Amino acid sequence: MLFSSIPFLFYFLPAVLITYFLVPKNCKNAVLLLFSLVFYAWGEPKYVFLMIATICLFFFCGFAIAKSTTQLFRKLWLTVSVVVSLALLAVFKYADFFIESVNAVTGANLTLLRLALPIGISFYTFQCLSYTIDVYRGTAPVQKNIINFGAYVSLFPQLIAGPIVRYVDVAKELDNRTHSLEDFSLGLRRFLVGLGKKILIANQLGALTEIFRQSGEKSVVFYWMYAIAFALHIYFDFSGYSDMAIGLGRIFGFKFIENFNYPYLSKSIAEFWRRWHMSLGSWFRDYVYIPLGGNRVSRWRWVFNILVVWMLTGLWHGAAWNFVLWGLLYAVFLLLEKWVPALQKMPAILRRIYVLLVVVLGFVLFNATSLAEAVSDIGGMFGFGGVPFVNGVTWYYLRSYSILFVAALIGATPLVKTVANKVSQKTVGAVLEPVVLLLLLVLCTAYLVDGSFNPFLYFRF
Repeated sequence: MLFSSIPFLFYFLPAVLITYFLVPKNCKNAVLLLFSLVFYAWGEPKYVFLMIATICLFFFCGFAIAKSTTQLFRKLWLTVSVVVSLALLAVFKYADFFIESVNAVTGANLTLLRLALPIGISFYTFQCLSYTIDVYRGTAPVQKNIINFGAYVSLFPQLIAGPIVRYVDVAKELDNRTHSLEDFSLGLRRFLVGLGKKILIANQLGALTEIFRQSGEKSVVFYWMYAIAFALHIYFDFSGYSDMAIGLGRIFGFKFIENFNYPYLSKSIAEFWRRWHMSLGSWFRDYVYIPLGGNRVSRWRWVFNILVVWMLTGLWHGAAWNFVLWGLLYAVFLLLEKWVPALQKMPAILRRIYVLLVVVLGFVLFNATSLAEAVSDIGGMFGFGGVPFVNGVTWYYLRSYSILFVAALIGATPLVKTVANKVSQKTVGAVLEPVVLLLLLVLCTAYLVDGSFNPFLYFRF
């Protein structure tokens, strides 16, 4: 079920809100668990049983780690949780990638498993892993109520595409949280802003990328339009989902971590990844990079740590070589920024241009269906293969989408938020805000009824 869908907005969400706020306090987590499983089963009726099994297993592992009296058994149960997590990902997400790679290298003809990827498995397995690791480390309390733990793992606001919420960050709220009209209104506003980003900007830019793919009359300018459109599309798509998730969490009394902080304003690749998908970056830092030794090791071991983390980051996003190379691309630039001081001494505007160029080219690689397509797309951006600089088709789509591009570029900066905050502090803002939000909901609904391009990109991860 999509947040940006008629069934969710006008059937599922009202039903869960009414039920949630009517039941007594000690039943609220049970309501969230039940509705979250229904939410997941809507799109994955078979794999909801996999999620239930995952909840039960990790609840038991966490309990066993906390109650074990010897370090040996604590490590044993932690190992079980880690192995099961990685096995789930290996079987459902990476098995066919491995088999295809073996077939390509050896000439074998091994049969692919062709298993459907459970939606959101990369997110909820990482959440489960963080729970057992933190319980083992003693930085998070063990959850003794399986209903509460199940609500944490399956919580529908962030179940499908994050942010990756660690148990330690919501442990107190799971057991005892408060609700207020202020939190409800702030959460609703954040949700509707995310909905607008998704439907009014991300979906329209996504439609342009589809038009580009189907076009037989490409040009250098059209290639760049596609590349920039996709970079903006994935930002508004994913940050819009995160806004909706954070907003829904606030309505239900949870304060999820932020996931984006205007990454396209970054002046270095390191800064970009402190602003983009922040919950994933911090997860890899705390559970992979630092345990490997971080930067408190020899130079070559540090290089190894960087390469491992970013190869895994790429693989997390998808089981294909273009994702691996995409992750390693960032590793290379992070190393260059440490070793080439000139990159940090350039004027700020040049550093921002450098980051945007790397990111845009990286997303072309990210979105390619094969390495050959990635090479072709990047080559087309620089005029290789006899691609004309511009043509009539390009001019048509440039005129048609120019206003959307300007709106997206402005929306990727803090300008809109700054103006909105200043207006909301005035008396007129208190009147205008609900009117604007209602109009935003009506406009988004109209687009949904029209059946515009709508899938979330990060559902595939």
